[in-house]
Amino acid sequence: MITPNPTVQVLPKRISLPKKELILEIELNGKMKFEHVMNTIYHQFGICHRVLSANVEYVNGYSFGSVQLYINVNSEEYQELEFFLNKNKLLNTTVEYLCRKYF
Repeated sequence: MITPNPTVQVLPKRISLPKKELILEIELNGKMKFEHVMNTIYHQFGICHRVLSANVEYVNGYSFGSVQLYINVNSEEYQELEFFLNKNKLLNTTVEYLCRKYF
């Protein structure tokens, strides 16, 4: 007869990785529309973002310029996003955002 082992633990499906606050700057080069990039970041990757600054110009329906986003992601989400941006030849840089908290 087989008896259940009470010490067996079930691991969660997805391990919760620590999130970091980042400022992501994306250079738009006319390969993707600004709206499409923002929509993809939110809907495909599930990353909520805030636009800190955007200097976007439209020439014949193509987007040129730069945009700075505030995002809160873990390392796995950021790697997926960075792969997407590099695949679409969108130059991007990231700075870790640190906020002082006073008690």
